[in-house]
Amino acid sequence: MAEKSTDKSSVIINSVSRTLDILEYLYTAGQGVAVSQISKDLDLYKSTVFRSLATLQSRGYVIQDPKSELYMLGPKIFAFSPSRYGSSGLPELIHPYLDKLNARFWDAVNLGQLSRSSDGMYHIMIVGECASRLSLGAKIEVGSMSECYCASLGKCLLAFSDNIDLSVYENAKMEKFTENTITTVDGLRRELEKVRKQGYAIDNEEREKGLYCIGVPILRDGVAVAAFSLSGPVTRTRDDHREEKIEYMKELSKQITKDLFIN
Repeated sequence: MAEKSTDKSSVIINSVSRTLDILEYLYTAGQGVAVSQISKDLDLYKSTVFRSLATLQSRGYVIQDPKSELYMLGPKIFAFSPSRYGSSGLPELIHPYLDKLNARFWDAVNLGQLSRSSDGMYHIMIVGECASRLSLGAKIEVGSMSECYCASLGKCLLAFSDNIDLSVYENAKMEKFTENTITTVDGLRRELEKVRKQGYAIDNEEREKGLYCIGVPILRDGVAVAAFSLSGPVTRTRDDHREEKIEYMKELSKQITKDLFIN
């Protein structure tokens, strides 16, 4: 009986091979590259490169800068590298979406992830932000920590995270920052159930008088990997466009999940 050939060259799909060449080229380049440059360096027809890039772009593996028209790796390519979703990788990938929210509504946008201290208490760690474009606006520094129970970000993270133990609040004082602050475990439990049902959270002057925040979780397989918020003076953020802001943020969250994660 004749031995089976181990030469697999006859079954290689050239179009797939060329596409992988382009992905590896963009990874090595580490910056935006023009179609003509890719075509020249890889010795491929410009039309072939363009079609491959268009296909990759439609799936989120490649993005094109709208101003320079240069191509670079897109966010979904990093879904194959879990290490990219640490404290530095995830904010970097999400930041363009935060910019979109900030550009549309002008108020401050913050990105937070859940942190737990040695005493078991839950906190928000701010890992990304876009400053308010208005003179009167909220400002939170990246790296800062704050309580979960009185913030829209924190409520989203508690409501949509696994294995949250609310009993830690039974033996710890929930400080009453304003008359709107939740200060009981039962009150917090009811609030988190409401957040889960509606898909967003509100901080209605609960941490600071005059400050109103809308928070939305970023979910992967139904679990929050982060949350982002739109914050500003109560008279501006809780205006006639409040529902528009909430719906826009919920859709933006869905887009982030679609673009960044492989479900």
